[in-house]
Amino acid sequence: MASGAVLFQDIFDVKDLNPQGKRFDRVSRLIGHSENYEMDLTLDFNSEIYPLNVGEKFSLVLASSLSLDANKSSTSGVEKKESWRERAPGERDLSDEYEYVMYGKVYRYEDSNKGAGQQVAVYISYGGLLMCVEGDYRHLQNLTVGENVYLLIRK
Repeated sequence: MASGAVLFQDIFDVKDLNPQGKRFDRVSRLIGHSENYEMDLTLDFNSEIYPLNVGEKFSLVLASSLSLDANKSSTSGVEKKESWRERAPGERDLSDEYEYVMYGKVYRYEDSNKGAGQQVAVYISYGGLLMCVEGDYRHLQNLTVGENVYLLIRK
């Protein structure tokens, strides 16, 4: 895996689904808690194409690129934009290792109401499907407002 592209990675337990009721037919909101970094997660996802149930565990990765080649990551400080294109036969990327992928943008980063001073909340929008990750700032410091990120999930 291209470690330079991975901004955050952890395993989450699904603690609750749709705590305020289901508002859309194909979208569910999950509440989760991570095993390694003690992070709290709220995530809207398409439950029709990727069903998750209370008690299930899943691996979640936030990445800046789907490229498996760490050398393609920018080392000159100039951000190289990826463009979507049809892949050549046999060509692989990070999405091949995961079952559910979304692309979005970090739109807010703020101090969390939980804990003392070191807790932050990062908000990401995936075309209207929202995500909030809360926890120690040290694990979320690679995420910056305005940055595009990929969310990748597998059970």
